[in-house]
Amino acid sequence: MTDYRLLTDKELFGLLQQDDRTAFTEIYNRYNGPLYIHAYNKLHDKEEVRDVVQQLFSILWIKRREINLQTNLAGYLYAAIRNRIFKVIAHKNIESNYLTSIQQSIHREEAITDYAVRESEFRKLIDKEIALLPPKMREIFELSRKEYLSHKEIAEKLGISEQTVSKQVSNALKILRTKLGFFAYLAILLKI
Repeated sequence: MTDYRLLTDKELFGLLQQDDRTAFTEIYNRYNGPLYIHAYNKLHDKEEVRDVVQQLFSILWIKRREINLQTNLAGYLYAAIRNRIFKVIAHKNIESNYLTSIQQSIHREEAITDYAVRESEFRKLIDKEIALLPPKMREIFELSRKEYLSHKEIAEKLGISEQTVSKQVSNALKILRTKLGFFAYLAILLKI
């Protein structure tokens, strides 16, 4: 009976191509440890390394008849594991970029949503304070700020003087500035 441990890589590979499972086992026993260490030095993840090495040996068995060694078996196995490591690293980079873009998108959406919520609350607060103005003052103010009518147009519409309209808008702004603070006042002035 042949002691497979004494065979060269070339002899083992020849037997492997003839479907010799014992030759495959000997190749696995010779190279599993060194390939694992080599892959671990690059990937630093035991599970990933185990998967990469396992895939390599699975492919070696599946494609045993198709493989044409241009170099020695060790060179072939190290080149194959290196290529698998590159694929894993490339895949990690793609995943990382994808996750980063998703996170950025989520943050943008959160910022947009947060802004929309704050704007809505801000508008409600302003509308609430406008509703508390005296009725005639509120009517004039809303015609000015919500319907964008000029003081002259409001005066004609309500049958009052432009000076009265101007005074009422000015008084409304003073009341709102006192109640809402500077930034809300600024928003009202800018007709937000």
